[in-house]
Amino acid sequence: MTADFDPADFDGDSALDTDMAGFDIDPKLRPVRHLPLLVQASGRYNFVRSPRFPMPRALPGAVDRFDDDINALTLYTREELRLDVDGRYPQMTVSGTRAGPLGPLVSWVAALTRTGANHYSGQIWFKDGQVGAIPHTQISLKVTKSLLAAQRKVEATFSGGGAASFVRTYQFSSASFRPAEFEYDTVAGATRVTEIGTHDHPNHPATMASETLSLDTVYRRAGFNVSDVPGNGAIPLGAAGADQRWTDQEMHDAMQIYWSRFADKPQWSLWVLFASLHVQGSSLGGIMFDDIGSNHRQGTAIFTDAFIAHPPAGDADPDAWVRRMRFWTAAHEVGHAFNLAHSWQKSLGTPWIPLADDPEARSFMNYPYAVAGGQAAFFADFDFRFSDPELLFMRHGPERFVQMGNADWFDQHGFSQVALDPNEEFGLTLSVNARDNRLPYLLPPVVEMALVNRSGRPKLASAARLSERAGLTLIISKDGRPARQWSPYSRHCGESLEIILGQGEALYDSVLVGAGRNGWDMAEPGRYTIQAMLVVDGRAVISNPLEVKVEPPENREEERLAQDIFTPEVGQVLAVNGTRGVGSAVDALRAATRMRQHPLARQAAIALAGPLADEYKLLQVDERARPGETPAAAARRIEVYDADLKEARHLLAIATEGSADAAVNAVGHARFLREAGKLARALDGGVAPALRQTGLGFDAVRAGDVIGGFNLGQDMQRMLALKANGLSI
Repeated sequence: MTADFDPADFDGDSALDTDMAGFDIDPKLRPVRHLPLLVQASGRYNFVRSPRFPMPRALPGAVDRFDDDINALTLYTREELRLDVDGRYPQMTVSGTRAGPLGPLVSWVAALTRTGANHYSGQIWFKDGQVGAIPHTQISLKVTKSLLAAQRKVEATFSGGGAASFVRTYQFSSASFRPAEFEYDTVAGATRVTEIGTHDHPNHPATMASETLSLDTVYRRAGFNVSDVPGNGAIPLGAAGADQRWTDQEMHDAMQIYWSRFADKPQWSLWVLFASLHVQGSSLGGIMFDDIGSNHRQGTAIFTDAFIAHPPAGDADPDAWVRRMRFWTAAHEVGHAFNLAHSWQKSLGTPWIPLADDPEARSFMNYPYAVAGGQAAFFADFDFRFSDPELLFMRHGPERFVQMGNADWFDQHGFSQVALDPNEEFGLTLSVNARDNRLPYLLPPVVEMALVNRSGRPKLASAARLSERAGLTLIISKDGRPARQWSPYSRHCGESLEIILGQGEALYDSVLVGAGRNGWDMAEPGRYTIQAMLVVDGRAVISNPLEVKVEPPENREEERLAQDIFTPEVGQVLAVNGTRGVGSAVDALRAATRMRQHPLARQAAIALAGPLADEYKLLQVDERARPGETPAAAARRIEVYDADLKEARHLLAIATEGSADAAVNAVGHARFLREAGKLARALDGGVAPALRQTGLGFDAVRAGDVIGGFNLGQDMQRMLALKANGLSI
């Protein structure tokens, strides 16, 4: 090592240059930035060739010394090798991908043992894709390190599996394992927190270094070459007034309209939005939108004035506690975009390898207040990192599982991957609001769900909305078809409120099972069986199997309209109870309202009426600046639309024509209750009482007034009043 070392010899990778990830030493022992004590071997290496036919086979037992795989007949042209043996959080793993002209063919992973200076070997224990393209079972590596990036290489010998051995030489490409691009935006009035001081709060591990840590650096240390999209900044609220709370549909519309990198394809790119509050209130700290168009896991939102802005009483440094929680929430939600599960639900996650749940993990993917001792115990031992299994997944899992916009959230997760421990203290019942469980064609099925205390004594239970709990698995099986898992369009990260359920009392919810990230799971006529499992207190509660028949279409009008209704856009809009921003979905739902007595007309009319019954914020992109506006502000503007009570009342008249009870049954009891206050105010010209949500359900006194305004039958009123008092939030 000489003193005239030139940092320009490095490759410029941000994971190396920004974070010193290239040198496996404690940050506190790095007094001179440009004098590394050890060159890192870990990183990404590439091999590229032109398509060609294989060379002749070598003699038995020989190792070929040419750079070609004589076993593979596929014309793969590119290979990538990810070596993970030093640097920050080494996993002693090597993984790789072979790709052809049309994309990846096979991914593989091997666990390594050091066999000498710069030599490693191990068994290839995981393959995904066209596994015949890599028949080998063993790998050995010879690593060449250098201060010059151009001189770094890995010589890999593939052997075993009954295939002839061969040697491949990979050239160094980057000190990171994968790319990533983040775009941050902030709604006016919200607080953007993308960096913190690790010692800002006095409760921290005694051995943790004091530094300013950015969200980008967290993910660089996880192995990603993170870059930020230039030009991102604040989104003006304009005339939004005091109400800056976002509904799901407003978030859904905004994410599709505003994100500058939005594309209908997988990409290593993510949108992160900092907003003030969700309409659900302070119990929701963040949300990952699972589906934007046909792609998943591309956007997250952080609600910075939610419970994460309320420090516990008596905290030693409340301001630092809030900054830390906002930062933690952002890192947590971004982790979901990389397809990471919560620490306590890994057994339900993407099954690239079996994973054990780790409810005590000190990881960004655990809830601080869920561990033994609560958030104080969590942060006293939290090093602002991901767990080793999470790092293994992000660095070495198949690209399609990890990359944003690629595989579904919790891809391939189902009942068979859950170790069932029956919980007999609760009952879970499913039902539909239809005679003989026969549903007309076109109607998106809604399942009523009830979690009942059957223990014989009062029980402490989470008040979280049943349909959005991480522990809910719902399976839909059509006769003669493979079972499919229902997957909601969005998942919420919220405060864990708890309530007391008396003996026989229940929590209620309605689930729009007709549409989700899988598409329309019950769009075809036929017989279906629906069954759910909900994890309560760490044990599984299994529902009754609900048998439902979807009737065939009655006429050509239903067949024609099906082409417009069974689309991703309509499914998403119905799931979030309406929109003013997705024109194609609005047009399809308006066409459905003309079918009058069909239950779909009632469901469509209520979905259209909801956004019209109150003011609505919609993010617009406009190339023209208004007086006093800069061109940048004009390009991203939030328009606030006043309520259109006349049109809302017209739609509600369609929904309730002949029978208001039928409208409630079509929409779902809990789904109707959540919209009832807003809709009732539209009926009464804006003077009906608001329906205030409490810690368990809705304000019982006002719920009765609101429900009564819809001319419902006495039996329906009694049922809704019961469910309002036990509505999961």
